[in-house]
Amino acid sequence: MIEVTDEQMRETLAQAKTYTVAILTSGPNKDHPDRAAIVWEHGRRNMALRAEGVMPIVCPIKDDTPVHGLCIFARTVEETKAILDDDPGVRAGVFNYELHACRGFPGSALP
Repeated sequence: MIEVTDEQMRETLAQAKTYTVAILTSGPNKDHPDRAAIVWEHGRRNMALRAEGVMPIVCPIKDDTPVHGLCIFARTVEETKAILDDDPGVRAGVFNYELHACRGFPGSALP
C-alpha cells in the first residue's frame, strides 16, 4: 500500500470541493406505458449533462433492485434538485431521487 503522509493528507483535504450525490430510484409510475422512450430521453439528457461537466460521474445500476443509478453532480444540492426536477423520467414519475451533499477531490476519476 502507498504511504500517505500527514502533509499529503492536509494538502488533499484542502482541495476538497462540494458535490451532490444523486440516487435514482423507482417512482410511482415505474411501469409507465411509454417507459422505454422516457428512459431513452433521460439517458440522452444524462449524456449531455456529463459532456457539459455538470454530472461528471454517471453510474446506471442494472440489478433487480429499485435503485436505478448513482450520479455525482458538480453542483449544490439546490442546483441539482432543479436539474433533476426537470428530468423527463422524474417528471413522468418513472423515477424518484434522493440527494446528499458530499465532498470530493478534483481529478478523481473512474479507471
